[in-house]
Amino acid sequence: MTGSAAIIWLASFPKSGNTWFRIFLANLAAGENGPADINDLDERGGIASSRHEFEAATQLDSGFVGHDDIDELRRDVYHRIAAEVDHQRWIKTHDAYVMTPSGRPMFGVAGTRAVYLVRDPRDVAVSFAHHSSTTVDRAIELLNREDGALCASRTALAPQLRQKLLGWSGHAASWLDQSDLPAILLRYEDMRAAPEARFAAALAFAGRDATPDEIARAVRHADFSELRRQESEKGFAERMSRTAPFFRSGQVGGWRAALTAEQVARIEEAHAPMMRRLGYELSAPPHER
Repeated sequence: MTGSAAIIWLASFPKSGNTWFRIFLANLAAGENGPADINDLDERGGIASSRHEFEAATQLDSGFVGHDDIDELRRDVYHRIAAEVDHQRWIKTHDAYVMTPSGRPMFGVAGTRAVYLVRDPRDVAVSFAHHSSTTVDRAIELLNREDGALCASRTALAPQLRQKLLGWSGHAASWLDQSDLPAILLRYEDMRAAPEARFAAALAFAGRDATPDEIARAVRHADFSELRRQESEKGFAERMSRTAPFFRSGQVGGWRAALTAEQVARIEEAHAPMMRRLGYELSAPPHER
């Protein structure tokens, strides 16, 4: 396997398959030594919003720096990483593709390409509620808020920096409509239906060589049954909920049994144009709701 030295942004709204993709990459690297340990993902490349990495790079105490100033500095941190990287590094981000206060793209040309993962927002709402130990209604509020963000509190600093989400539709549009770097769209549902083909397409787009046999083995080792087994035996460092496992089912269409008609309507009314654009059928035409 080869890949030119570069940053590949692995971008998504939360709970859209980002972690699964990184585990696939770890298993691709592990080769015959897999399955990779879900708590030791060699190729996860970190997350763009890591507070620890930001402070190590800037030598600043982020608790004394405002969100907007941090965003401006994050751009510089990514440019430094891009200048020093000597291999292909895939970096996870849940941030929308936003501008810094000075009007420059925060991610900009620091990365060479972006793989954008998207998932049906109705399933995202259910999964996010379990992941965050919150209600589905609160999860829907985050999906629908154009000013929504993760880790925005200034009183209780999280391990991650603030991440502007812009709502589910705004998040997707920010990455798919930007013109600073090439991006490929991967729907979670297509990845579940044909994982080998979709992962192969992403690797080809990123310039990462892998044989069909290598991809098939990595997909097999990243199967949800294997991920659930590992989490059950030794836990998962990225799990937030005390009660719900991180790797539940990865089910497509689970929202049909989990959401009320009113909850479905709230999501669809807020995101109908983007849902249609990305191939997600509405449960009913607007005039029938």
